[in-house]
This record gives sequence, structure tokens and C-alpha cells, in this order.
Amino acid sequence: MENTILEMQFAIDTFYFLMMGALVMWMAAGFSMLEAGLVRSKNTAEILTKNIGLFAIACTMYMVYGYEIMYGGGVMLEGISGAGETYSSAADFFFQVVFVATAMSIVSGSVAERMKLFSFFAFAIVFTGVIYPMEGAWTWNGEAVFGLFNLGDLGFSDFAGSGIVHMAGASAALAGVIVLGARKGKYNKDGSSNAIPGANMPLATLGTFILWMGWFGFNGGSVLAMASKESANAVAMVFLNTNAAAAGGVIAALILVKLLWGKADLTMALNGALAGLVAITAGPDTPTALEATLIGAVGGVIVVFSIDILDKVFKIDDPVGAISVHGVVGLWGLLAVPLTNSGVSFSGQLAGAATIFVWVFGTSLVLWLVLKAIMGIRVTDEEEAEGVDITECGLEAYPEFTK
Repeated sequence: MENTILEMQFAIDTFYFLMMGALVMWMAAGFSMLEAGLVRSKNTAEILTKNIGLFAIACTMYMVYGYEIMYGGGVMLEGISGAGETYSSAADFFFQVVFVATAMSIVSGSVAERMKLFSFFAFAIVFTGVIYPMEGAWTWNGEAVFGLFNLGDLGFSDFAGSGIVHMAGASAALAGVIVLGARKGKYNKDGSSNAIPGANMPLATLGTFILWMGWFGFNGGSVLAMASKESANAVAMVFLNTNAAAAGGVIAALILVKLLWGKADLTMALNGALAGLVAITAGPDTPTALEATLIGAVGGVIVVFSIDILDKVFKIDDPVGAISVHGVVGLWGLLAVPLTNSGVSFSGQLAGAATIFVWVFGTSLVLWLVLKAIMGIRVTDEEEAEGVDITECGLEAYPEFTK
């Protein structure tokens, strides 16, 4: 009887893990639609090609090499058909690999409209195979950072990846944008910034709702179990808090932009939702629903100011606002954890955030510079003006509407 119960728990937890992984995989569609909506029509096919290409590269590189670095379990040669204690090891790999693809998706939108497609793919190979798995090993696998110190011993905690996934992706994106430079026409000679509207706000909104839905798998799956009363209740609270934080982010962002600019800016509302989701990801298991709403609301406020400051003050040209949403708000998410979890320290969170940023930004910056020297990373001015759909993909996303 006891063996039957254990087998049933194993089956339920494995099935839950797989379904949550499938929800996270669905976030790839969300990133694709969000980015397709926020770029100009002449660059739509290329951004979609980047998203499906990076997902395939992430899955393959993490299987070949990344999972071995991060968790010490070979996949390609040894296989991963074995069973863990409470769920299938194959389910664990599947859940982890879609997180890698999510981190890489963050980079895609920030470098949109002016990057060479295969230079981006070359970066994706190294990022998903080495850079991300290394910082993942120091954080979620508990290995000492370069053998010097253990982040867990310092009081670092990141439940589902505000720092480990989101801030890491934003750090790589920031390095890429610095090396790549701004889009033509984005900044005037006097330093003022020009708005470059996206082509399809319905697609951007659809993408945000898809990401909102997929985030339940992102955070809920990180409970790692479902087949007991305690774990089922934990999952329910994580779902509740994830949803509450997203709602708080939207409301706060809308109120702020109305006060600042007198208009309800849809793109800020969308980024407010994503900011709320990123903010709660580091600790969705300990707040009350009201506390989660407030954490998300702070994220919604931060993202509005961050997008504006990075654009107008630092001249960081990020077409989708990913560096602000996932990076700046990702840091806030890490720092919010000690507010509701007494077992986590602010110093530990800062140490973890610094480790992630320094490693990912530093290695990414070197890699972008190497790629720039070897194969170039930016299309020509003429190709950028024509649109990278034609020059990089040989087709247009909306041919009937552009002729």
C-alpha cells in the first residue's frame, strides 16, 4: 500500500512538473508576440525568426553541455531516463531547459531592429551552453562561486529566478546594447530621444497576456511538488501571489503615467504587468496576496522611471524595455524577498545580485566584442533602413500591407 501511494505521488509530481514546463515553454510565444508588436513592421519576420531559433538553440545547448555544468548530470551521452526521488529526472531537465530559453528570449528584444541574425544565434550558443549554466550552478545548485564562497550561506534566495533568470538575461542584453549602439534615428544630435512606435499593439498585448499565463508555470512549477496537502497549498498561494503582483504592476504603472503624462500609455501598462511578474518571482511563496500586490506595484512604478531614464539619460536604446523590466525590476524582486521571508538577508541578496550581474554582464560583453571583431554584429545603415526582414530573412511579415 505504501509503495502504491509513493508511486502515485511520483506520477502526480512528474505530471505537474511537465505541465508547468509546458506553460513556461508557452512563454516563448508570449515573447515572440510581444516583441513582434513592439518593433516596426519591416523587422517583424526577423524578430520571430530569432525567437524560434533561440528556443531551439537553448534546448540543444543545454542538453549537450549546459545541464552538465549547472547540475552535474549528463544528458546527451548518458541519457536522463532515470528517476529522481519524487519525480522523473527527465521532467526536471525539461523544466530547467525552458527557463534557459526564457533568459535568452530577454536578450532578443533589446537588440532588435539592427543586429545580424546569425551573430545573435552565435551569442545564444555560448550564453545558453556556458554563461547561464555557470551562474545557475552557483545559485540554484549551491556550488561555491569560483570556489570562494557559497551564496546560500550568505542568505541568498531566489525562488523562481528574478535574478537567476531575468536579471541574467537583462545583463546580457545590456552588454549587447552597449556594444551594438542605438538604432538610426533614435537620438538627435542635441541628445534628445525620438519615440519609435511598435507596429502592432494588439500583438504586444496578446504577448503580455500569454506571458502572464505562462508565469503561473514559471513560479508555480518552482514549488517542485503537488502530490501532498502542503505542496498543493503552496502551489495555490504561489499562483495567487503571481497573479496579484501582475495586477498591482499594471495598476501602478497606469496611475503613474496618467499623473506624469496625462495619458494612459498602453506600452507602460504592458511593461507594468511584466514588471509585477518579475518582481514577485524571487519570492512568491511567502507574501500575503496584499503584500504581493504591493511588491508588484512597486515594480510597476520602477519600470516606468527606469525605461524613461535609460532612454533619455543613459541613451540605452531598448526597443521593448526588457533591460528595465527584467534587470532593474529583477533586482527589486531580489531585494523584496527579505521583507516577507525572515530567513533571507539583504546582504545575501545583494551579494547574489552582484555575482549574477558581474559574471553575466562581463562574459557577455567580452563575447559581444569578440563576435563584433570576427563576424560583425550590426547590419549596415542601408540594411537597417530597408528593414532586416528583407536583408536577413528574405521575406516580409506583412507583404500585402507594405506594397
